[in-house]
Amino acid sequence: MSAVTVLDDPVAGIQLASLRDERTTPEHFRHHAQRLGSMLALRAVADLPGATSTVQTPLGPSPAVGPGRTIVAVPVLRAGLGLLAGVHDVLPTALVGMIGLERDASTLQARRYYFKVPPLDGAWVLVLEPMLATGGSASDAVKALDAEGAEQVTVLSVVATQQGVDRILDENPGVRIVTAAIDPELDDNGYINPGLGDFGDRLFGTPH
Repeated sequence: MSAVTVLDDPVAGIQLASLRDERTTPEHFRHHAQRLGSMLALRAVADLPGATSTVQTPLGPSPAVGPGRTIVAVPVLRAGLGLLAGVHDVLPTALVGMIGLERDASTLQARRYYFKVPPLDGAWVLVLEPMLATGGSASDAVKALDAEGAEQVTVLSVVATQQGVDRILDENPGVRIVTAAIDPELDDNGYINPGLGDFGDRLFGTPH
């Protein structure tokens, strides 16, 4: 799997278009975020090592294959919560950590205010950060998770910029990024243009 993967299929495109649409209500925004979260997660673990086992069917034993590594989903609060249900739809055994990062409106730098994760030794970690603008928050999250012993860290995003992608890759060798789109630029306020607005506000229906 390459360092950067952009979903380019029409099904993902349907979800992304609905998330971008300013007319989409919070209820439907959450629905499409969940569906896209599943698609991003599936692509992120496409080369995950498997582990074989046996299950008993009504007619007899059958071989089965499951994840060969512990999978940990780590939403970056609060927007990352919008992708978590979709991750669990396709990876129901994934454990969950949380990282709280708050961006300073003037400096655009992230400040960590919360960090709690399960043991990460040898784990495959999915960082759920829907908007990769400058890439600062996601990069800080990846560094913290690498320090905890994660084997592979992959950032799942809905919309990124090339600036954000480059920063994450430059500061974190070995990290991977799976996103639904890479948009052209940031505006003067640090928002992705055209983007989709503030993901957290649209997800939870808070003023923006």
